Amino acid sequence: MGKDRQQARIGRWAVAAMFGANGLVMGAWAPQIPLLLPRHQITESTLGLLILGLGIGAVGSMLYSGRLIAAYGSRRVVVLFGMLLAPVLPLVVFAPNIALLALAMAAMGAVIGCMDVAMNANAIVVERRLGRAIMSSSHGFWSLGGFVGGALGGLVLARIGSHWQAVLVGFLVAAMVAGAARFVATDDAAPIATAGPRRKTALFPRHAILWILGAMALFSMVPEGAVLDWAALYLARDFGAGVATSGLAFGLFSATMAVMRFAGDSIRNRFGAVVTLRASGLLGAAGMLLAALAPSDVVALIGFAISGLGVANTVPIMFSAAGNQPGIAPGAGIATVTMLGYCGILLAPSSIGFAAEAVGFRVVYAMLAVLLVVVAALAGQVIAADRTPAQAASVPAT
Repeated sequence: MGKDRQQARIGRWAVAAMFGANGLVMGAWAPQIPLLLPRHQITESTLGLLILGLGIGAVGSMLYSGRLIAAYGSRRVVVLFGMLLAPVLPLVVFAPNIALLALAMAAMGAVIGCMDVAMNANAIVVERRLGRAIMSSSHGFWSLGGFVGGALGGLVLARIGSHWQAVLVGFLVAAMVAGAARFVATDDAAPIATAGPRRKTALFPRHAILWILGAMALFSMVPEGAVLDWAALYLARDFGAGVATSGLAFGLFSATMAVMRFAGDSIRNRFGAVVTLRASGLLGAAGMLLAALAPSDVVALIGFAISGLGVANTVPIMFSAAGNQPGIAPGAGIATVTMLGYCGILLAPSSIGFAAEAVGFRVVYAMLAVLLVVVAALAGQVIAADRTPAQAASVPAT
């Protein structure tokens, strides 16, 4: 038992490295996006379609990732797609024409999406072995990787150019994944070794709870997308804020989110998933409402920072709940909830833009506060996130 627990502790840091590598690529990708316009002589609308293709690739791969995890286990899938992650950014940056760029971006989305599901499923394995929550801090390592990739990646890009930045990131990701691969926790049961005919994992599981959790994840991720894409414009238009001030909106939101994610596991271990989610949803709603009603840009920034504290732990808790549902394979549960949740990021930019044009940003952010109140009201649905290792092991996966 002591040896198993020690291996689980090591596996905890191995899966954290996978989260960090995934976030590093996403962060390094952000400063590369504007450079695609002059490189390929395309317009913003064309770039928007290419980014949509990346998102569709990610969400589409999430549909099938549950089947892969059910067949091969989360360890094999996360290691495989972790290695495939290393070359995806160079493939995008080195693409010589629009057609290959579109294919490379869709492939990048597919790899990132499938790895995302697998590493969350593996974090569930570690949680069961340790008997405590690690999901929030795992997502904290993703945020940390994203910060390093975005901040340092941008500086490196400015000094050595976009192509070399992409190559350097590829080598760093390959090193991180290779170093962590042998320590990634093995799944509780080897799916391939099971005797008798295997049941086919449904592409769309017929479990209402997964769709409820998925809707909750979507309601939590739409506000994140709204701050990412529109908060700067809101501050500029409604308060006349300068570029430096308006740019702080998502920066503060991300910073408080990262800090709270590293603290989130301790909070959840002490108070439980239901209480933590209820408090998180209400705190996030309060911050979003403060930003909507703010009399000045400074108060709006404070509101976005408070909202980041609340939103931080909502999705990690839902992933834990999805991976611990009785009678549902962890990979299938997480795949469904991840797919629905990420639709929030995919759909938020355009839908919020249309809504803001019709009723204004203040009304939009107030409506997003309502979504977070709904998440808080449905907090009882995540009670499975607190299942003990013995309870998890006693329920067969379908």
